[in-house]
This record gives sequence, structure tokens and C-alpha cells, in this order.
Amino acid sequence: MKRNTKINLLLLLAVALLAVMPLALGLGDHKEEPFAGADGEAETAITEIDPDYEPWFSPLYEPPSGEIESALFSLQAALGAGVLCYYFGLRRGRKQGEQRALERDAAGARDAGESDREGV
Repeated sequence: MKRNTKINLLLLLAVALLAVMPLALGLGDHKEEPFAGADGEAETAITEIDPDYEPWFSPLYEPPSGEIESALFSLQAALGAGVLCYYFGLRRGRKQGEQRALERDAAGARDAGESDREGV
């Protein structure tokens, strides 16, 4: 097995463990909403510290339900992943194209050198 394949498998295993371990260990069983997110946790902490706190800004768009909010967040994540994958794929394709062009040029120069020797 190649070294890169081993590294990729270990990284995949690490990501899977990071996703499964909080569920398996029950981290958050003592909370009403175990995996609510940082925004809700921050709001709760601020309200406990200063009950009269007034936010400086309000959201431009407030989704009508939590499901729609989650769907929009997922869409945003998918679009971001798509843009990143496109960029890295484009870079890799250009690099491979340049490498193939260099190999073709080297092969062409080698063939030209052989034909010059044959003519002598």
C-alpha cells in the first residue's frame, strides 16, 4: 500500500472517530438540546451574565423554522465544498497538463536528436 493511501485512510478514520465519539460517549446527554450549536450556547451564556443585554444587530433574514435554517446551512456548506474542490481540481489539472507538455517536449527533442544522428 502506498504511503499516501495509508495517510488518507488514517485521516478518514480520524474524521469518522470525531463524528462518532461524541455520540458514543454521550457527551451532551445532560442538556436539553445536546448538539444545538455555538450560537445558542453563546446566547444562553450572555443572558445568564446580563439579562438586560440588547443585541446590536438583528439578522437580515430569519428562517421560519429550524429545518429551513439547517437546510440553508447545509446548502452553504455544500457550495463552499464545491468551490474548494473545483479550485483544487483545477490546480491539479493544470499541473498535470504542464507536466505532460514538458514530457512531450522532452520526447520531441529526443526524437529530433535521434533523426539527426541517423542522417549523418
